[in-house]
Amino acid sequence: MSTTSSPIIRQLTGAELSQHLETLSQILVQTVAAGASVGFIMPFTSTDAGAFWQDRVFPAVERGDALLFGAFLEGKLQGTVQLVIALPPNQPHRGDVAKLLVHPEARRAGLGRALMLRLEEEARRLGKVLLVLDTRSGDPSQRLYEGLGYQVAGSIPGFCRNPRTETYEATTYLYKSLN
Repeated sequence: MSTTSSPIIRQLTGAELSQHLETLSQILVQTVAAGASVGFIMPFTSTDAGAFWQDRVFPAVERGDALLFGAFLEGKLQGTVQLVIALPPNQPHRGDVAKLLVHPEARRAGLGRALMLRLEEEARRLGKVLLVLDTRSGDPSQRLYEGLGYQVAGSIPGFCRNPRTETYEATTYLYKSLN
């Protein structure tokens, strides 16, 4: 994929979610097929992905419980990340980072980093001072998060199933103070 232009990172609004459903679904399917541990296992279809977006993410975005950011490269949606802000009453100061996804064909173009920086910017604007996330231990995404200043809180062995095989892998929890 050509990367002659800089990515555009922006929040996707409730009104435009349906127009991006097919592309979001393809990003998710291709990410899972490439081995990403993002909560799904093979076989994983576009129908499965569409149901995830329509039944879980879109309603949360429309309620204001989560924010969905998109990364556009040369005008095409190539990546996404979510900031979950609907948390228990004793946690109004923090947000959860969820489902950082970059289409495999668009990797190494800085989209993951750009998405995370935009998410952090919005979290600060909303008064959040702590972000929390989890990732498969040792995954390339862990290096990305640590490079952005996230600290390892701990790891849980055997937490998630590998998307392609019946093996269970560790998950690492990370956090970042935005102060």
